[in-house]
Amino acid sequence: MNSFGKLYDSAIGNYGIVTSSEAKSLGVSNMALVQLARRGRLLHIRRGVYRLAQYVPTEFDDYAQAVITVGEGAFLFGESVIALLKLAPTNPAFIHVAFPLRLRKKLPPNIILHSALPGYEPIKVQSIPCQRVADAIMAARGTVSPDRLLSAAKEAFRTGYIDRRETKNIMAEMGGRA
Repeated sequence: MNSFGKLYDSAIGNYGIVTSSEAKSLGVSNMALVQLARRGRLLHIRRGVYRLAQYVPTEFDDYAQAVITVGEGAFLFGESVIALLKLAPTNPAFIHVAFPLRLRKKLPPNIILHSALPGYEPIKVQSIPCQRVADAIMAARGTVSPDRLLSAAKEAFRTGYIDRRETKNIMAEMGGRA
């Protein structure tokens, strides 16, 4: 299989995105990535991040791209989990991502980085690593109004993302009724 075929197989299950480190593990050099981008087969998104040029976008692409851009171990955080699941209206201009390590690389201005506790196990939603929904609702207290968070908790319970106990805990913290 040629270089592009290897990258395609990896990227197609990852929102059309492939990183230079993934390419390296597949035996594809950085020079081959650059050449594929020059030929129009890949689009260079940012340093070390490429997207298939022939890819049908989805509504989840920005979230996946933000997590991949931050790096291995990153996950969606707080308000962005609420937005991904469409539990309540949020500010779509920013994507909140948590990362357990110190990050030195420069991130795009739309990514807001948060510290994650070491050992925190995120869940996967639409194949994107995310903070657990109940934790995300509580973490969004500084950026989302309490009324919207209460609505998000009720919607998360209705759709099965959180259980009755988690809903009651959130309602008690927010001063709402279960």
